[in-house]
Amino acid sequence: MKACFSCVFVLLLLSCNSKEKEEKKVVITDGTKTYDVYQASEMSTLMKGMYAYNMQLKTDIEAGNEVSDEFPEEFLRIHSAQLSETKLRNETFQHFSGKFIDAQREVFIDSSLLSVKERYNNSINMCLSCHKTECTGPIPKIQKLLIK
Repeated sequence: MKACFSCVFVLLLLSCNSKEKEEKKVVITDGTKTYDVYQASEMSTLMKGMYAYNMQLKTDIEAGNEVSDEFPEEFLRIHSAQLSETKLRNETFQHFSGKFIDAQREVFIDSSLLSVKERYNNSINMCLSCHKTECTGPIPKIQKLLIK
């Protein structure tokens, strides 16, 4: 199951066109009407993949399933994925993204003194900490990732 989910996550990331450097609208015409279609930034696509991965991880933890010991290396793209036109990779973003990666890596370390639930929630709380300062829109969705 985890291998299947990892494949889906990788495919989601690869579906993002790396040549696209900024968020924009694409015009599509069906012959009678013209539509402006939103095209997500690389960072938005990455974060949606991270959300899906962590939602599956939450499900596994809650079910008592064994958690993989492999950190998803795709998450490291948080340091390089193109942001939307209105966002900047500033010191605050750099700080929180680094802390998130550290916390997410901890989830996969079996020898930790903290329970997997605590380690997982720490990583999600890092997401929330950043989003409270940078991009507040996804906060309600991210809060759903927390294990009660």
